[in-house]
Amino acid sequence: MRPSILDPLFAPATGLAGVGPKIAKLLDKLLGTSEGARVVDLLFHLPVNTIDRRHRARIAEAPRDQIVLIEAQVVEHRAPPPRSRAPYKVLVEDGTGDVLLVFFLANHAWIEKALPIGTQRFISGKLELWEGHLQMVHPDRVVDAEGLAQMLLVEPVYGLTEGLAPRVLAKIIGAALARLPKLPDWLAESRAKPPNLPGFTEALAIVHHPPEPEAISPNAPARLRLAYDELLAHQLALALTRAHLRRTAGHSHKGDGTRSGAIRAALPFTLTGAQEATLAEIRTDLAAPERMLRLLQGDVGSGKTIVALLAMAEVVEAGRQAALMVPTEVLARQHFESIAKYAEPSGLRVALLTGRDKSAERTRTLAALAEGAIDIVIGTHALFQESVAFHDLGLAVVDEQHRFGVHQRLALGAKGAGADILVMTATPIPRTLVLTYFGDMDVSTLREKPPGRQRIETRALPLDRIGDVIARLQSAIASGARAYWICPLVAESEALDVAAVEERFAALKEIFGPRVGLVHGKMKGADRDKAMAAFAKGETQVLVATTVIEVGVDVPEASIIVIEHAERFGLAQLHQLRGRVGRGRAQSTCLLLYKPPLGETAKARIEIMRESDDGFRIAEEDLRLRGGGDVLGTQQSGLPGFRLAELDVHADLLKLARAEAQNIIATNPRLEGARGKALLALLHLFERETAVKLLQAG
Repeated sequence: MRPSILDPLFAPATGLAGVGPKIAKLLDKLLGTSEGARVVDLLFHLPVNTIDRRHRARIAEAPRDQIVLIEAQVVEHRAPPPRSRAPYKVLVEDGTGDVLLVFFLANHAWIEKALPIGTQRFISGKLELWEGHLQMVHPDRVVDAEGLAQMLLVEPVYGLTEGLAPRVLAKIIGAALARLPKLPDWLAESRAKPPNLPGFTEALAIVHHPPEPEAISPNAPARLRLAYDELLAHQLALALTRAHLRRTAGHSHKGDGTRSGAIRAALPFTLTGAQEATLAEIRTDLAAPERMLRLLQGDVGSGKTIVALLAMAEVVEAGRQAALMVPTEVLARQHFESIAKYAEPSGLRVALLTGRDKSAERTRTLAALAEGAIDIVIGTHALFQESVAFHDLGLAVVDEQHRFGVHQRLALGAKGAGADILVMTATPIPRTLVLTYFGDMDVSTLREKPPGRQRIETRALPLDRIGDVIARLQSAIASGARAYWICPLVAESEALDVAAVEERFAALKEIFGPRVGLVHGKMKGADRDKAMAAFAKGETQVLVATTVIEVGVDVPEASIIVIEHAERFGLAQLHQLRGRVGRGRAQSTCLLLYKPPLGETAKARIEIMRESDDGFRIAEEDLRLRGGGDVLGTQQSGLPGFRLAELDVHADLLKLARAEAQNIIATNPRLEGARGKALLALLHLFERETAVKLLQAG
C-alpha cells in the first residue's frame, strides 16, 4: 500500500484548477502518461531553460538579441489598414531612445487596452535591430507597476506540446506545487549524501520558481538533491531485489566435468583467456550455496554463447536443468542449432520452445521438460509462461538482458527452486549504466575477441553515391560474396520501416534478380526463418533487412553490410549491425550511407564508427552523445527511464546512491523504524513498487 501522505501527489491532474478535459488531453500527451497525468508527473516535468528579467535597462544601453525588460512611455499606435495583413506597431520611448513593438495578426482591442497612449509600461521581450531601427516582435510581457510587482523576474521555460500555452502550463505546475505535502526526510541518517543540499520539497520549489537562472542547472544544489533522491530510490530497489534473491536459498552446483569436457573436445577452437577467467567466476558462483546473479557482457563476437553453454553443462552435471531465454524466435532457432551441434557429443538433451511451436510438438516438449527428459531448453519469452514447468531448473540464462524487464528475469528465475541467474548482453554497457540497470548483479566482461576475428573496414559515403555502392556490390556478388543491406529507421512506425525495406528490396531485385532475400519484423515467423536459411545456405546472396538482424544473426560467409541512412541509427546499434560481418575468413566491409548535410551528433557517430571497433569505447561515446535513457532503449525494454537524474552529469551521485543503498540493506534490511518508513515513501514516490512487494514477500 502506498503511504497515504503521497496521495495528493498521485491524484489526477484533472483535480487542479484550470485542467479541463481539453487541457488534460494535452498534459497526457506532453507527459507521456497513458493512464492520465497526475500531480507528481507535473512536478517531475522540470524546466529546460529560464527567461531572466532581473536586469532593467535604458533603451540606449539595453543588449541586443536577448530578453530585456524596459520601462517606457507609450507614444504612438500605428494600426494597419482594414483587411491588411501588415503588423500592428506601437512606438514606445524612455528618453534615451525608442522601440517599435510589432504584433502580427494581433487582437487590436487587446493592444489598445494594454498599451494606452501616454502611459508608462514595463515591457519584456527580445530587442532586435531591423532596418536601422530597434524593434521588439511580440513582447512576452506588457504590464503596469502593479503587474511588475507580481511578475516572475526569473521565469522557468518548460517543454511544451502543440496547443498548450507556456503560461497555462506554468500556472498548472504552480497549482501542483501547492499540493506538495511535508514528506519525511529519507536522507536524515544518510552516510553517503552530497553536502549542503536542500530538502526534497524545497528543491522542487526552487527548480519550479528559480531565484536565478543557475538554479535549474543539473549541478545546482536543488537539481542535485532531486537527482540523488531518484537514483537512491532506484539503487535501493535493485539492492532489495538482490537481497530477496540472496535470501531465497540457492543450491551448490558442482559438476564432474564430463559434459563440459566433451563440449570442449568438440570445439574447433580453444577458449580465450577472458572466456576462461569468466568461466572461473561463474563456476565459483555456481558452487556457492547462495544464488548466482551475474551479468556477462561482451563485445560483438567475443564468445558469450559458448561460456553460457559450458555453465549450463556444469549445472546439468550437478543433476539439474538449464534454460536460455532470448528476445526473438530467429535468435532462439540460431542458438538452438549452434548449441545442439556442440551439446550432442556430450549427451546433453537440448530442446527448443517458442510461441510458434505446433500444439502437439509443444505438448511433447512441455511434458519432457516437466519429467526431466530435457537438460537444456532454449526459447523466447514463452519460457516464463505459466504452462511451462521444469522438473528441476538450476540455471536461467537470459540473453540480450536489456530487451527484458526485471519482472521477466525474476519470473524465469522463479521457475526453479533457488535457480541461479546469468544474464548476457552483446551491447557493451558503460560503467555508469551497468550500475544503473544491473546494480543488483555481479559483472563479468569479455573484452578479448577470439583469434581469427578480422577488423572490419568501415567507410562512409553520401547517399548520392548509391550507384557506386550497387556497382561494387554487383562485382562482389559475382565473385560469390554475401551482403546485408540494412534499411533505415523511418519513424516511430514499424509500418513505415517495412514500406522502406520493401521498396529497397524491389529496387535491388531488379538488379540482382532471385539472389535477393527479404527479412523484416512484420513477416510471418516461418517466412522469416526461410529467408534467413536461404541466405545462410547461399541460395540468396543479398539480404535486405530492417534491424531485426541486429542481434545474434550469424552467417560467417557474409562479408559486406550496407547501412542506408546511417545517420538515423544510434552508435551502439550501428556497432551491433556491423558485427553481423567479419565472422568468417574473408575481409569484411561496412558501408555507411548517409544523407548530407550531417548534424554534429550524426557526424560524430560516423567518425567514431570509422575510427574504432572497440564496443566498450563506442558504448561510452554513445552515452556521451545520446544520454543514458536511449543507449539501452529503456522505452522499449521496461527499464527505468529517469526524469530528474541525467546519467551523463550525475554519474558521481549514482556511486553515492549505490553505496548508501548497500549501507541501508546492511543495517536495516526490512526498512523498519522511522527511517525505514521514510525510505518506503521514497520507493513509492519514484514508483519502485516491485521492490516493496519483494520486501513484503520476505
